[in-house]
Amino acid sequence: MEILKYTEKHKQFRERLRSFFETEVTPHIEQWEKDHIVPREVWKKMGDEKFLCPALSAEYGGIGGDFLHSTIVIEEISRTNHSGLGAPLHSDIVVPYVEAFASEEQKQKYLPGCVSGDIITAIAMTEPDAGSDLASMTTTAEEDGDSFIINGSKTFITNGINSDLVIVAAKDPNEKNPHQALSLFFVESVTPGFEKGKHLVKMGLHSQDTSEMFFSKCRIPRENRIGKAGSGFVMLMEKLQQERLIVAIMAVASAECILERTIPFCKNTVVSGKPLTRSQAVQFALVELSTEVKLGRTFLDKLIADHMEGGQIIVETSMAKYWTTDMVTRVADRCVDLFGEYGILEKCPVIRGWRDVRVMSIFAGTNEIMKQIAAKFMGF
Repeated sequence: MEILKYTEKHKQFRERLRSFFETEVTPHIEQWEKDHIVPREVWKKMGDEKFLCPALSAEYGGIGGDFLHSTIVIEEISRTNHSGLGAPLHSDIVVPYVEAFASEEQKQKYLPGCVSGDIITAIAMTEPDAGSDLASMTTTAEEDGDSFIINGSKTFITNGINSDLVIVAAKDPNEKNPHQALSLFFVESVTPGFEKGKHLVKMGLHSQDTSEMFFSKCRIPRENRIGKAGSGFVMLMEKLQQERLIVAIMAVASAECILERTIPFCKNTVVSGKPLTRSQAVQFALVELSTEVKLGRTFLDKLIADHMEGGQIIVETSMAKYWTTDMVTRVADRCVDLFGEYGILEKCPVIRGWRDVRVMSIFAGTNEIMKQIAAKFMGF
């Protein structure tokens, strides 16, 4: 029995999306990897086809879908064997902050452009000296009349180069309690005092535009604050459940993709007159890997169903984030081994995935932090 109930509309959405990726994404991946960026026109094409922010209502230009539509987008991007297109972060991590916490005026101003692809979003939390520990953040936002002045720097920001709108986490320097000092702010890319830093060249995710950001006397209007003063920490905590679930979806879908490319190679590669799959060692390896991936998929689908029902699954998503991202790293490593000498070549069909998945255990909170969160909620 399937845990997730996909309707005919979901299936049609997946078919349209898969066809779109086959024509508009897959043929261009190698060039994007060399250029270290996905062109903005691809985002616009996705927007035109209603593949961005599918869970948003028609009031803001969306299709009024659900989290299964978002899951489909994440899975189909992973199926392209390419992780550079940061649409899941835009649609299902950043935009939900706007939908849940922004004023109606802010929603009307930004959400239609997020759906159409005219506005690409990013969220700026991580700093050079503050990653998973939000309380250590040093970027400040100080009131000055009808404005806020932001000073500080951020790093490792996904969609950093392409972004038009950034949600920036910053602290009130006059508030001593670090959790009550944090607020979230909209900063548009054209704002004076906001500068996008260098485009970071990474081990993997080559076509994902990851960058630094600098704020020097960056003045924004008071109405650009999201919600009440000091509510940023609560907002982040509320949305991190979905963010970590999304990472788990990426991890499982990537593991499935890597394994799907490895099994045919082992079946079709002949060594000493026999296919690799006639070797007991290879058989055992593929069975073990398939078992891990299926376990991950079953756990993940249950969490997706619970999340859609509004369940508080902080412990479970923390567990899933750390276990699935560790799992996909194990799967990628073992699959590269199974390719043998071919595995060292750039044309090996799993080598890009092997590089790309390594960072999953780090972003959205390191796996060590996930274990700390689970331990805390479990009363340890």
